[in-house]
Amino acid sequence: MSHPLNLSSVLLHHDFDRWAREHPARTALVCGEERVPYADLARRARVLAAALQARGVRRGDRVAIFLENGVEFVAGVIAVLRVGAVFMPINPTTKDDKLAYMLNDARASALLTEAPLASVWVPAVGTSPSVHTVVVLGEGAAAPAGAATMIPWPAEGDAEPEVPPTIDQDLAAIIYTSGSTGFPKGVMLTHLNMVSACRSVSTYLGLRDDDVIFCALPLSFDYGLYQVLMAFRVGARVVLERNFTFPVKGLEVMAAERVTVFPGVPTMFSMLMVLRNLDRFDLGALRMMTNTAAALSEQHIRQLRAIFPQATLFSMYGLTECKRVSYLPPDQLDKRPTSVGRGMPNEEVWLVDDDGNRLPNGSTGELVIRGSNVMRGYWEKPEETAKRLRPGPIAGEMLLYSGDLFRTDEEGWLYFVSRRDDIIKSRGEKVSPREVENAIHGLAGVYEVAVIGVPDEVLGQAIKAFVTLTPGTQLTEREVIRHCLAHLESFMAPKYVEFVDALPKTGTGKIKKTGLA
Repeated sequence: MSHPLNLSSVLLHHDFDRWAREHPARTALVCGEERVPYADLARRARVLAAALQARGVRRGDRVAIFLENGVEFVAGVIAVLRVGAVFMPINPTTKDDKLAYMLNDARASALLTEAPLASVWVPAVGTSPSVHTVVVLGEGAAAPAGAATMIPWPAEGDAEPEVPPTIDQDLAAIIYTSGSTGFPKGVMLTHLNMVSACRSVSTYLGLRDDDVIFCALPLSFDYGLYQVLMAFRVGARVVLERNFTFPVKGLEVMAAERVTVFPGVPTMFSMLMVLRNLDRFDLGALRMMTNTAAALSEQHIRQLRAIFPQATLFSMYGLTECKRVSYLPPDQLDKRPTSVGRGMPNEEVWLVDDDGNRLPNGSTGELVIRGSNVMRGYWEKPEETAKRLRPGPIAGEMLLYSGDLFRTDEEGWLYFVSRRDDIIKSRGEKVSPREVENAIHGLAGVYEVAVIGVPDEVLGQAIKAFVTLTPGTQLTEREVIRHCLAHLESFMAPKYVEFVDALPKTGTGKIKKTGLA
C-alpha cells in the first residue's frame, strides 16, 4: 500500500526553522516552569551550534546527547543537525560501561550532558579517546581524564554557525538499540529516513498546529523523540516531562496544559488504570492517545476507552530500524482490537516464509518493510546489517527484514505473534508468548505479565508466566493455569506461574524478558 507524500522540506530541522521564522512567538516547549517560544528555542540551538563549531565539530561528526528530558535536549538535537553533524540520543539511565561502549563504537567527537550525571559520563569519557569536547549543563562536575575539554553549556553568543552543504542522504542520527540480546547496535538514519517517517506518522495521526502533545517518554527513545519532531513539523506544542514515575503529577500537568495528544506505552497506561478518582482531572481536551513499544491487551484497550471515551486510540507497531511500520485506524478497534493495523503511508509491508517467499493473506511469517523510512544499516556492523537488510524487487534497493513474526487475517490486517527468537517450542508445538500473555491479562487484577520458555527435559521448553498484580488482588498459580486451560489450547497453558513485585524493564519501558530468563 503506497501513499506518496509531498516533502516540502529536505532536512530534518527545516520544518522547525520555518515555524521559528514565521511564528516566532508561538510556544514550542513547556517544561516545568519554562515556556519556550519557537524563536527562543531557535536562538538556544544557534548559540550551541556555534559553540560546537568553534570546538571543531564538523559535518558527519557524531555528537552524543546524554541528558534528561528537557529544553536543552531538544536544543541539542537542533544544534547538532544545524552543523551537519549526527546526533546520538542516549538514555540518561545508561551505565558508564555501556555509555563508553557507544561513545567508542561511534567514535563520537562531542558529548552534550549535565553535571548530575557526571558519575557516569566522567569515567566513560575517560576511556573514549575520540571525544574531544564535553558540553556540560550545570555546575560541580569534575573534568574527565584524557584529552576531552569540558566547557559550560553556552547561554549567550553572537556567532552565527556556518551552514554546511548537508543533503538528505547524510546521516541525521544514530540511535542505539536497547541491547537486550547483546551489545547495542547503532541504527543509522538519514535525514530522508527521518523526514519520511515523521511525515507519514504525523499525516495518518492527523496532527494539527493547535495540538498540545504530552511527552513523558524518554527523548532518547525514538517514540519520545518523534513527538518533538512531529510537533515541529506541524507547529504544535510539546509538554515535556522527565518521566511518568508519578502519574498523578502527569495528569495534573495534562489538565493544566489542556493536552490534546497523549502518547504512551503499556506500562504507563497500566499505571493510570489502578488510580482512583481519575474523574477529578479535567482531561476534556484530550482527543488522541497512541500506543507502541508493546501491544496493549484487549483488557487494557477496553479500560482505556472507558476512562477516556472522548479520545481516539491508535494502536501501532514500529522498529528503531524504520521508526514506524503500521497503525490501526481507530474505527477498526472494535472489530479487530488485537491488530496493529496495516502499513503506514509511503511504505509497503508483507509477510514471507523461511525461504523468503511472499505469503498470501491468512498466513504467518516474518514481516518485511519497504520504504524510504528504512535505515541505512547498523553503524560499522556489516554482518548484522546483512541479516536485516536484503535486496528488494528494484535493483539496488534494500528491504528491512524485521525479525518479527506476524499473522494476517483474510483482509490483510497485521497481528503480532512474537519475536522470531522468542517463539516457545513446547511439546513439539510452537507457542506465541503474546497469545498466552493476552489470555492471562483477561484475569481481573493482573497488572503486567511476561511469558517465556524455560528448559524442560520432557517438554523441550516449558511455559512460565511472571505476573504482577494490582494492589489488593490475590491469585494463585493454580487459578492462572486453570484460566489459561479454559481459554487456550492445552499445550499453551503455563506449567509455572511466578508472582513478582515488578518486571524488569528496558530504558524505554518495555518488559525485558532476558532479565527473567
